[in-house]
Amino acid sequence: MTSTLERPPAPSGPPPAPGQTPTRSARAEGWVRRAPLLPALIFTIIVTQIPFLLTIFYSLQSWNLVRPGSQQWVWFDNYVSVFQDSQFRGVALNTVIMTLGSVLIALVLGLVLALLLNRHFIGRGVVRTLLVTPFLITPVAAALLWKTTLLDPTYGLINFVLSPFGVGEEAWISDFPLASVMVALIWQWTPFMMLLLLAGLQSMPTDQIEAARMDGAGAWAIFRELTLPHLRRFIELGTVLGAIYLVNTFDAVYMITQGGPGTASANLPFYIYQRAFLGFDIGQSAAMGVVVVVMTIIVATFALRLVFRSFGAAEGSN
Repeated sequence: MTSTLERPPAPSGPPPAPGQTPTRSARAEGWVRRAPLLPALIFTIIVTQIPFLLTIFYSLQSWNLVRPGSQQWVWFDNYVSVFQDSQFRGVALNTVIMTLGSVLIALVLGLVLALLLNRHFIGRGVVRTLLVTPFLITPVAAALLWKTTLLDPTYGLINFVLSPFGVGEEAWISDFPLASVMVALIWQWTPFMMLLLLAGLQSMPTDQIEAARMDGAGAWAIFRELTLPHLRRFIELGTVLGAIYLVNTFDAVYMITQGGPGTASANLPFYIYQRAFLGFDIGQSAAMGVVVVVMTIIVATFALRLVFRSFGAAEGSN
């Protein structure tokens, strides 16, 4: 009776170093992969998190720069004053209207332009370049362009074009301050939405559209049943990115209206600037900044989860 001894298979990879387990080796390899990102991470922490911690530190104090020696700890009294401030609530409403209104109108206009540019016609490249140009202009320069060249009551091009219709010398910035700022923002952000949605349209499979046309579906039915569901994740992404950027808009408000008349066109970043650098109230302005940051993080977290879930579901269905 004979018996055979089977040898265990040899390990495929190199043997671990003496005294080093495979888990430690995997951890070390992971740190080696992350090492090139550490300088950027450290720089980001220094530039963003340390100032935010200082802002929290100042928000717990009562400190007005025009009153020397007024710096003292008040803990959460500044936060209570922020939520009791009627002007803060009005400016927060202005911020919501400015952000959501600009993003939604820019999305609709961008969708219309993307549908037009998705067709083949002579000079499409030139038209696309011209339509993208507003997004490439510096925000301060764009705000000055709208304030001095387009919306000026005496020399503005808008009044010149509308003068045959009896508009006359309309003071757009004084009479419609919030709308004036929103028009400038919409003009600058429509090209971004257009490019994003155009990329979504060009990634759409053409065989589905051809099959729908062969089945007798019209243009509106194809847009409603095929194009719009395919563009849903791109629309959500454009909404999130546009809202995160526009909620921090400062340059357009500062250059066009200075937040006035009163606080009719002021948003939260400009109102915080006024309280800090015009009212010299460091404590309350810091508390407002912390509240705005926390609210933005909460909204952005839920919105980004929705976008990532949408993209994950689209990849899973493919």
